[in-house]
Amino acid sequence: MSPILVKTLQLLLSLSILIVLHELGHFIPAKLFKTRVEKFFLFFDVKFALFKKKIGETVYGIGWLPLGGYVKISGMIDESMDKDQMAGPPQPWEFRSKPAWQRLIIMVGGVTVNLILGFVIYMMILFVWGQEQLKPEDMPHGFAVVEEMEQFGFKNGDKILSVNDKELDNALRFNSHLLVRDVSNVKVEHIDGTQETLRLPDTIGDYIFKKGLMPAFQLRTNPILDTIIADSQAEKAGLLKGDKVLAVDGKNVTFFDEIGSHLKDKPNYDTQLVVERGNQIDTITATTDEDGKLGIYSLQGGMVTPKEKKFGFGEAVWKGFAYGYWTLHDYVVQFKYIFTKEGATQVGGFGTIAKMFPSVWDWQSFWMSTALISIILAFMNILPIPALDGGHVMFLLYEMITGRKPSDKFLEYAQMIGFFLLIALLLFANGNDIYRWLSER
Repeated sequence: MSPILVKTLQLLLSLSILIVLHELGHFIPAKLFKTRVEKFFLFFDVKFALFKKKIGETVYGIGWLPLGGYVKISGMIDESMDKDQMAGPPQPWEFRSKPAWQRLIIMVGGVTVNLILGFVIYMMILFVWGQEQLKPEDMPHGFAVVEEMEQFGFKNGDKILSVNDKELDNALRFNSHLLVRDVSNVKVEHIDGTQETLRLPDTIGDYIFKKGLMPAFQLRTNPILDTIIADSQAEKAGLLKGDKVLAVDGKNVTFFDEIGSHLKDKPNYDTQLVVERGNQIDTITATTDEDGKLGIYSLQGGMVTPKEKKFGFGEAVWKGFAYGYWTLHDYVVQFKYIFTKEGATQVGGFGTIAKMFPSVWDWQSFWMSTALISIILAFMNILPIPALDGGHVMFLLYEMITGRKPSDKFLEYAQMIGFFLLIALLLFANGNDIYRWLSER
């Protein structure tokens, strides 16, 4: 099966699960408070539906436009913009006739379900599959460090012993810690065996992001080529996937990062690569591009073996809760980068989300991605933007605090503005995906 098809199917299944459960978060409290729910739809049924069936007072269905889903609650100003219903006198079964606290519970129900679901999935993943861990002793060759981080005391071959005096379960998360957490000190072991505690400025995350250094630390790998970028200088020189680079300009190579370090700041430079291909050793001349690069990548993780740690149910629940908390924390913190020039270019749509899933069906990876998307949806939906749940919550809180309810006309205009803002964001995000796809071709 095509990798693209596999990713697409996983994305559709994940979104279907999350959307249905999110809408149930609105549906259930609405029914408990005896509020009429006219429609419950997975995906949008613009003009027509793929399937629909009326059960009781509610029409259940599946739309054809997979951009979300909805429940249509009587007497509520929502994306349906049903002005005729709102023009009539309030009915006891309508949303607008219910006390503000009941309306608030109905509106936060979807976000609450998504948040709880993300935490529960992480708990079950840790219970069923355990957690992949990578400790310093599992990394005999340490990290390859980008040159810009050397000013803070880091060196190639460093092992990360602790961050803020705490050992990491997985050293690969060190990059995200630097970006979105307050890292003040890092204890490292250099390649010569000496240990040192490095002090970092509180602006280290902003520095890494604005410099485009993600990831600033990568596992040191064998100098075996895994990817040759199409139309790159490496491809033109005849380098192939599987080639092992033994030397560059007469200097022996042990790790892949040594190739980049040697060629850095050498644009349009003719370099001699001694390459082992099968049972033959050849010398290949390649010319770097204007950035001093050849367009080659190695196979990540080839020199380390992560360990799987299993958890009992109780420990999995606690660890899963902590994992969910920090996932939410990190996403909220990194959200600030979206409002920078560099961050705006990295906003992605459905293509970016699909890339989160593996190219072959793997249930552990599927549920990990689904949990992350669920937490992201919870956060995004609670933002105080009209047309999102958070917009409705914002107006309800205003009503509860001031005792004054915004007029229906005001809510209609707010809903319309919010709708157009969301459409613009959707177009921008997916436009970024298309632009990146075209740039890579």
